[in-house]
Amino acid sequence: QVQLVESGGGLVQAGGSTRLSCTVSTSIFDFVNMGWYRQAPGKRRELVAIVAAGGNTNYADSVKGRFTISRDNAKNTVYLQMNSLRPEDTAVYYCNGNHRGYGVNYWGKGTPVTVSS
Repeated sequence: QVQLVESGGGLVQAGGSTRLSCTVSTSIFDFVNMGWYRQAPGKRRELVAIVAAGGNTNYADSVKGRFTISRDNAKNTVYLQMNSLRPEDTAVYYCNGNHRGYGVNYWGKGTPVTVSS
């Protein structure tokens, strides 16, 4: 079965860093692109960063210069390096992948990131 499993996050102090990982159970090559979304309490889920199969990346304006998305094809894993964290970055972060063959989006269960002020 296709599964996306996130790891990392937790409680981080403002100004600190952490790295999130998302591992695909099958193959990362099954996906046109992969990305990270986040949802804070009472807020809509929003796009944080996207990386395409060809390596092109896009970021939300709020995280540009602070976050970096990357993928390791050999490990079937996508990463989100998060630096200079702010309290407003507090949210549940979700891994997402757009499947080539099935034409659907797969989601991880989410991992919480809490940034203390």
